[in-house]
Amino acid sequence: MTMKAPKSTTDIDRTIGGRVATLRVARGMSQTALGEAIGVSFQQVQKYEKGRNRIGAGRLQTIADLLKVPVETFFADRMMDGIDREDVRTVYDDPQVMQLVTAFMSITDEIMRENVLSIVTTVAKIQLTNIKQALKN
Repeated sequence: MTMKAPKSTTDIDRTIGGRVATLRVARGMSQTALGEAIGVSFQQVQKYEKGRNRIGAGRLQTIADLLKVPVETFFADRMMDGIDREDVRTVYDDPQVMQLVTAFMSITDEIMRENVLSIVTTVAKIQLTNIKQALKN
């Protein structure tokens, strides 16, 4: 009987692991806490996050549930045809973006969500206006 060699990790394994790390940090969760919640050691969480070990489908769903994101979050750049994948990767890898997203997702009141979105949109428009004004001068 021949033994199969374990499959090597891929770029997608590293991307998924990096997103797990970013989301975990945005949630203020330690590797130890995540490991305990999913039944593995913090060392195993490190291996997942560095992309050295693959995360199985069931475990990835458990991680997504714990981090309160849809499992699709880990595959977003693969699902966005026609969009620059580097831009998507940058957005998901920015801890501040993930903190904003997770905080926003935790708001259950629809009116409050609309107000927060309005504030952020208004600030972005003001900044864009200021940049355009500075370029004219």
